[in-house]
Amino acid sequence: MKGAMSGLTTRGRCLLAAGLAAALCSIVLNERDLLRVSVFVVALPILVCLMTAVARVGLHAQRQIVPIRTPVAGRAEVTLHITSTGRLPTGGLLVSDGVPYSLGGKPRFVIEHLPRHTGTRLRYHVQPMLRGIQQLGPLKATITDPFGLAEFERELAGTSRLVVVPRVVKLVGVPGGSGLGSGDDGSVRLNAGQGEDDAIVRPYRQGDDLRKVHWRSTAKRDEMMVRVEERPWRGGTTVLLDHRAPAHTGTGANSSLEWAVSFAASICLHLHRYGQRIRLVTESGGQIVRDSGDGTHSDNAVLDALAALQASPSPNMDSHGDPAGGQELIAILGATSPEAVSQLVSQRPRGTRSLAVLLDTSAWGEGQTTDLDGALALLRGAGWGVTVARPNVPMAATWATLCRTHGTRADAVITG
Repeated sequence: MKGAMSGLTTRGRCLLAAGLAAALCSIVLNERDLLRVSVFVVALPILVCLMTAVARVGLHAQRQIVPIRTPVAGRAEVTLHITSTGRLPTGGLLVSDGVPYSLGGKPRFVIEHLPRHTGTRLRYHVQPMLRGIQQLGPLKATITDPFGLAEFERELAGTSRLVVVPRVVKLVGVPGGSGLGSGDDGSVRLNAGQGEDDAIVRPYRQGDDLRKVHWRSTAKRDEMMVRVEERPWRGGTTVLLDHRAPAHTGTGANSSLEWAVSFAASICLHLHRYGQRIRLVTESGGQIVRDSGDGTHSDNAVLDALAALQASPSPNMDSHGDPAGGQELIAILGATSPEAVSQLVSQRPRGTRSLAVLLDTSAWGEGQTTDLDGALALLRGAGWGVTVARPNVPMAATWATLCRTHGTRADAVITG
């Protein structure tokens, strides 16, 4: 009874107080009719509280998010399944779901009548503007009676996770001579001149050159196979993402850091399409995500890792040794000094292919003043392929420019 009475609203408390006062007056004035009215006035809010409390117990809810992984500026649908399992019908139900500010406004629904043993579906959409791991919920319901005398709040469902992944841009082409298996420019050819029987084949992937189809293996396996004439240099490519907070400018989704994260995601997924093994590391050499030992990889692993990536407070690039471990390197660098660039260059083995994208962070907003020309000169002097990225240049165009650069690499062509 005490728990049920705690749900009385201000109107209910006033009505209860008025009923008690009328009962007292009826006793003093010896008015039986007034006593009957006071009993009714007192009993009404008590009865309403008990019925509303019972209706609150028989409520269950589930939340469903589709898709569970949404890109920045994408759209996800949230469905709420509200079911009444109590002995009494539920009315005057206000349902509200907890939604972070970055996903939009807090949704509210009013259910005027929910019969017992039945349910209803409520839907709303969220459009995230910032990447990250977002939590939706808890789902709460406020139950009131038609007279507004009692009100109870109950948590129907906990929190659900929504992964807001970086925006991925479609890229075209690969860097010349990178050995990605998509062209003959500078590729490391295997078993050249040793005959058709020595060809290495793999299943066809979307985007492969149809001229590389190995018809003998296709007929034998009843599956389209293509020749593998190139080998990823030293096991794959390392993508270095500079995520230092002092190295980037701008705020929110329009910052240079978000551009760099989106570009790194686009590169990784693009190279995976060519069967390339990818290592994604930070400027300090720490691994963000890597392929499994058998070369298989889930693009979702890259997107989830980048969704959860936070800016590092470190002011310097503290990589000890070659961050790529001898592999080809594609570095996405924020504002950096010529000294840091010189240290990165010195850690790379001679003759190993290296590419870099330097962000002109001043174009994203005010921040540290850096010697962009000096860093460019150092990288190009060391044989790196370099391009400069700006927010007004599409990512696809920046990637195309990088593909036309030529970083140092000791290409070996085996001839028969």
